[in-house]
Amino acid sequence: MITCPNCDHENPDGAVQCEACFTPLPRLVKCGSCGLPLLSSATFCGECGAPNTFYGSMTSVAETSPPPPPMSNLPEESSTPPPPPPMSNLPEESSTPPPPPPKPAVSPATQLQTQTASLLHVQTNTTLEMPQGLEIIHIGKPNEQIPPDLDVSGLPDADVVSRIHADIRNEAGIFYIEDVGSSNGTYINYNALSPGNRHRLHPGDRISLGKGDLVTFIFQLS
Repeated sequence: MITCPNCDHENPDGAVQCEACFTPLPRLVKCGSCGLPLLSSATFCGECGAPNTFYGSMTSVAETSPPPPPMSNLPEESSTPPPPPPMSNLPEESSTPPPPPPKPAVSPATQLQTQTASLLHVQTNTTLEMPQGLEIIHIGKPNEQIPPDLDVSGLPDADVVSRIHADIRNEAGIFYIEDVGSSNGTYINYNALSPGNRHRLHPGDRISLGKGDLVTFIFQLS
């Protein structure tokens, strides 16, 4: 048995350190004089009294092993990930879509001016508005074949006007007049208009239905 020099615990032969306090134990060596076994920590041999040549040569495991570096000098490893950078340094993404580009300004559509044609009756200073929306305007007096669009039967001296006397045609805002086979003829600015021919009307043209310039109109546009 080997007695621990620190806590006096009895350890079995061959033990290297104390089972109780883990202190390194002295080992058995042979006396250099008589050859009997003795503890390496003994100063003299207990049999022959010779000095123990192994005394002081034994070093503990703690003395021969270099001490570990202090924990304070070891770099500490942290399992905590580094904090993310502050949000103020990160580019912000907005979920709001960009505003649509401004629409180009659209000028209001130019309104086509509709010209209104009329006939000023010279003898009574009465204005007869020509119907709008008609391409052919029949001038005459009531009859069973072609009813007039402009009835002149109520005007003075209307007996010189035929029932089917003349037509005024509206072709895209341009007005033409033609005699359609009247008995007493149609005159434009005192000139007879041959049947089958037509005359383009201009504001101020003088239209006479029949001879004698008895039923006379001035063509007007407004």
